[in-house]
Amino acid sequence: MTQNSISPGISNRYLALDVLRGLTIAFMIIVNTAGDWSNLFAPLAHANWHGFTPTDLVFPTFLFVVGNAMSFSMKKLQQMNAADFFKKVGKRTVLIFLIGWLLNAFPFYDLSDSGAISFIDLTEVRLFGVLQRIALCYFFASIVLYYGGIKLGWIFSAIALLGYWAIMYFFGDASDPYSLTGNAAIKLDLALIGPERMYGGEGIPFDPEGILSTLPGIVNVIAGYLAGKMIQKLGNTMDAVKKLLGIAVVLIVVSYAWDLLFPINKKIWTSSYVLLTTGIDLVLLALLVAVIEIKNWKGWTYFFEVFGRNPLILYVLSGLVVTLLSMIPVGDTTLKGFIYTNFYTSWLAPKMASFLFAFSYMLVIWLIGLWMDKKKIYIKV
Repeated sequence: MTQNSISPGISNRYLALDVLRGLTIAFMIIVNTAGDWSNLFAPLAHANWHGFTPTDLVFPTFLFVVGNAMSFSMKKLQQMNAADFFKKVGKRTVLIFLIGWLLNAFPFYDLSDSGAISFIDLTEVRLFGVLQRIALCYFFASIVLYYGGIKLGWIFSAIALLGYWAIMYFFGDASDPYSLTGNAAIKLDLALIGPERMYGGEGIPFDPEGILSTLPGIVNVIAGYLAGKMIQKLGNTMDAVKKLLGIAVVLIVVSYAWDLLFPINKKIWTSSYVLLTTGIDLVLLALLVAVIEIKNWKGWTYFFEVFGRNPLILYVLSGLVVTLLSMIPVGDTTLKGFIYTNFYTSWLAPKMASFLFAFSYMLVIWLIGLWMDKKKIYIKV
């Protein structure tokens, strides 16, 4: 069957998935590389604590597309014996986790005011992060789906979301179990990881990609898998689009009802947040299937396909290149500071300068991806 046929039963990857993955990577780069973090348009900043912004959709969408792709790759994995399955999935998990950890450690040294170079203490490098969460969610979702398929995926998701709510409620501070300092996730991370290996961006040691909050993140992956299996069963049809949209509406309504008791919160990855982001992802996927697969409007998709074909390496490069720009001295500033001051803030308002820097940086990473695509270089882990 060709990629653009509209008959039930899809056995190969569909273009809408690559476009959704590419959209996610492009937006992820934009929100991760602001020119000035003190000057952000509201939609490009995470919610301070409870609440939701478009930026809060990026990470769970990446998990969702991982699961969506797994709806095809799991067929081969489920044919393996347990030893081969764990060898393949375990190797991929360790590699992605290690790459994420090394990104946290990069450039592996500190430079003092006097110019002296000292290597960092690797035992104090932040342990978790974006790629580490992707690795762990992929690993545990793979196990659930390998042993139980669609049925266990549904059961696990329900138990994980309700169980996480119970854990956060009963083991958090009685006065406010969902606060920054009183939630169960930070307590577990402090006990098992240690403050020196945790994220410090909230002003205290707190890791938004820590141990406990990985549990509901697994559900985002499984949700992507279940959506992929539904599309494979129904095909690129309006029936599939309608069912995806119907489920999306239910999830979004339930998420806001649950928000009254368990607030929507990206940083502690609440169960209501999982339902909301999954619902929005289903809407996006349904629209892309309708536009790309059914209407066959594909003239605009290549830009995002470039990101979607090399997502991991382009995400890693986006972190490395901006770090290098911030390390290269130019006069009293860095190369990044020089570029930002002379080409952006010199003629733009602060928030627009910050946004356009991030947007143009995303285009630079896209050009690298374009070169890789033209050379047929695809780096998989």
